[in-house]
Amino acid sequence: MPTSTTSPAPSKRRAADVAYDAIEALIATLQLQPGSPVVEGELVEMTGLGRTPVREALLRMVSNGLIVQQPRRGLLVSAIDLADHLDVLQTRRVLECLIAGCSARRATAEQRKAIVVRAEKMMKAASRGNLHDYMQADHELDVVNHQASHNQSAVQCVVPLVVQCRRFWYAYQHEGEIGEAARMHMKLAEGIATGDEAAAAAGANQLLDYLEEFARRVIDK
Repeated sequence: MPTSTTSPAPSKRRAADVAYDAIEALIATLQLQPGSPVVEGELVEMTGLGRTPVREALLRMVSNGLIVQQPRRGLLVSAIDLADHLDVLQTRRVLECLIAGCSARRATAEQRKAIVVRAEKMMKAASRGNLHDYMQADHELDVVNHQASHNQSAVQCVVPLVVQCRRFWYAYQHEGEIGEAARMHMKLAEGIATGDEAAAAAGANQLLDYLEEFARRVIDK
C-alpha cells in the first residue's frame, strides 16, 4: 500500500526536529555544561524521545559545532572559547543583516506585527529581570524573523551561532545589561516592521554592536 512507504518519514523528521530543539535548549541554557560528555541514553530520558531522533539530532549538532566528537572521549558539548566568540559575532553580524533585510522586504503584515510584539515581550521581561521569559521571547522573535526572511540558507547558517550567543549570555549574564539588550532587539524589530531594508540592517548592526561590546567586556576581565 502507498501509505506504508510514505507516512513514516514525515513523523520521523518531526521527531528529530523536536529532539534537536530540546537538546539545543539544554545546551543554550547550560543544563548541558560546556565540555561535558553527551550520553545518548540520558538525553533520551531528559527529552522523552526515542533513540533514533536523539541520534539524528546529535549528528546535526556535530556538523554545526555545538557538539564535538573526540577520540576515546566520545561526544562532548563544545567549549565556550572567548577569543573564538568574537569570530562568531562577526559572522553572525553578516547573516543577521542579510536576514533582517530579507524580512523587511518579504514579511507579511502579520509577521511584522508579531516581530514587534515579541520585542515588546522582551522589554517587559527585562523590566522584571526575568531572564527565562526574556530568552523565550528572544527565541520567539528569532523564529518569526527567520520565517519572514524566506532565506533558508542564511537561517541554517545563523541558528547555531545564535545558540552559541545565547549560551554565552547565560554563562556571563552578570556582565550584561538585559534592558539594553532588549532595546537593541526592539530597534531590530522596528527596522524590519518599517519594510525598509536599510533600517532593518541598521537595527541588526546595533544589536550586534551591543553583543560585541558585551563579549569584549567579558574577555577584558
